[in-house]
Parts: sequence; structure tokens; C-alpha cells
Amino acid sequence: MFALGFERHGATQYIRDEILHMAARIEDVAAHAGVSVKTVSRVLNGYTNVRANLRARIETSIKDLNYVPNASARSLAGNRSYLVALLYDNPTAVSSYIMDVIVGVLQACDGTPYNAVLHPFDAADDLAARIDGFVAQHRPDALVLVPPHANNARLLQRLHELDIRYSTISSKLRESCIDIGFDERKAAADIVGHLLSLGHQRIGHVTGLKGHGARTWRHSGYRDALRKAGIAYDESLVVDGDFTFAAGVAAARTLLDHDRPPTAIFAANDDMACGVMREAYERGLTIPGQLSVCGFDGTPVSQLISPGLTTVRQPCREMGCAAVESVLQAIRDPAMRQQERLPYQLQLRESSAAPGKS
Repeated sequence: MFALGFERHGATQYIRDEILHMAARIEDVAAHAGVSVKTVSRVLNGYTNVRANLRARIETSIKDLNYVPNASARSLAGNRSYLVALLYDNPTAVSSYIMDVIVGVLQACDGTPYNAVLHPFDAADDLAARIDGFVAQHRPDALVLVPPHANNARLLQRLHELDIRYSTISSKLRESCIDIGFDERKAAADIVGHLLSLGHQRIGHVTGLKGHGARTWRHSGYRDALRKAGIAYDESLVVDGDFTFAAGVAAARTLLDHDRPPTAIFAANDDMACGVMREAYERGLTIPGQLSVCGFDGTPVSQLISPGLTTVRQPCREMGCAAVESVLQAIRDPAMRQQERLPYQLQLRESSAAPGKS
């Protein structure tokens, strides 16, 4: 009776009309047609490898739902924005690392039809939930992701569902089909091996940010070098850091207050190494006479401070460039898979020397 009453007053038809006029999403089209979001996306993007019957169902669903593909006009067959978007962490955390990656991205776009969109997203945000809006607004043909976004499994899954090509830089996830990086574990082992070759036996380590691939690889390299030298791992000589100068200062206080302080400290990046050096200076310790310090990244500050910082130069520009070149190739060849590791350099400077040597 209730349903009949509604029908008599036209309410049911009104509700149907309202539903049809609501902004349909690509997920609605997929559900209506009984296919995956990826299949709908392939039809919208003009791919030909979709069966005719599925294509017809999807096109019918698009019409029935009045689906309008946002600013994602890439949904028109053959239409491209010729934009590659680089997504990185909060701008307050922009470092020379990101700046070098950006230079590499811009270099790779130079001489091609593509331009770069540089967009910060705070790592605390749910980027996987926001990516649809970003794609709709900017219509990038491809994305380049750096950590921590490169390690966001939900984000990579969503990009896969949307059928958007992407490449990652230094991702720790196997889900990434195209990843550009370098052997951070071996690089860390090499620089700790340099300290061991100088005669250091007690080497402190300031780790990187928890959840970051670089933290795991650089800490593992530290342990590899100790193991190779036959030195037992001492957990009390390892202090958590987060890649900031302040974390380096705090970690140095902990290590230098140790009952048996280390004669050398390896920090997981240059900023923290500079923090270690600052705390040593405040205590009146000479570097490298009373404490050797090594960093990681090869940032400009490593050359500007005194004494110059021994560090690992990671190929940031080269990684940014290769990430763009690879993802543009993947647009032409969707089946492409690539895991590329670029060379790094040890930069030995005045901050490291034999124990007790001025």
C-alpha cells in the first residue's frame, strides 16, 4: 500500500529522476555495467582491447547514468593533457633532495610535448582518497611519486584502478611496476666500511623516519658493514631519527652521553649529520679529532659546512629524469616493467678520520 501510494503520487519517479541527476562516479558506471573500474577507464581513454559487448554495456551505463567524466577529459578517446605530475611531501619539508628530483623531472620534460605539474601533499593526508580529485582537476597523463608517497600501497592500488601510469623513486613496495633508485643498503655499508677502515670500532647510527624505505635500507647497510668486520651489533648505539636537523641534535646528545660513547656517528641523512656536528661543537668536541661524522644524500650543505661532511651522493636529478623518461615510455607500452638502479658516489671529506687523529 505504501509503495502504491508513492507510485500514485509520482514520488517513485521523482526519486528515480533525482538519482539520475546526481553526479555519477566512475565506480557507479562500473557497478551499473557489472565490470571493473579499470575496464570503464580503458573505454573512456579510448583503448581498443575491450570486447565489443563490454564496451556497449559500458557506453549504455554512461548514458543511463548521465556520467560526465569531470575535468578528466582524458576520457575522450586519444585526448591527452601532456602533463606529468610529481607528487611529493609537505612543502615545509622541501629539501635539496626534492629540489634535485624536480630539476631532473624538468630536464626530462624539456624537448618533449610534456610539461610538469609539481604538487605537494602532506604525508599525513589520505592521498589515496584525494587522488581522484587531483586527477580530475589536473588530468595528468602520468605521475611520479617520491617517498613517502612512493610507499603508499593504497595509493598505488587506486592509480592502478584508475589506469593511470606512474613511476616511483626509491619505493620499498613490489607493487610499483616502474621504480628508479639506487642501492641504498650497499651505499650505507660502504660508508660505514669507510669508518671501519679508519679504525673505528664503536660507530653510532642515527636512523631515518619510521616507515620510510631509506630508514630500513640504511640501517641494514650499517649492520651489514659491522657484520662483515666481525663487530657485534650494539642496539644502544642506534638512535631513532626523522631526517631533521633537530633529530640529529637530539640523537647526538643520547649517543655522546653514553657510558662508552662512539668515536664515529653515521647519520641516515646530511641534515641529521649536521645536527650531530652542532651538538659536538656545543660540547667542545673536535671533528674529526674526537668524533668522526658521516651523513647520507650528498646535499649542498655537506660541502658548505666546516669541516666538509663525508657522505653518500645519491643521484637525485638522475632519478627524477629517469622516472619521467620511463613513465612516458610506459604510456606507449602499458606492459612495461622496469626496476632501475643508478650509481652513487662516496664523497670523502674532512669530517672523518682515524680515531683520535686531529
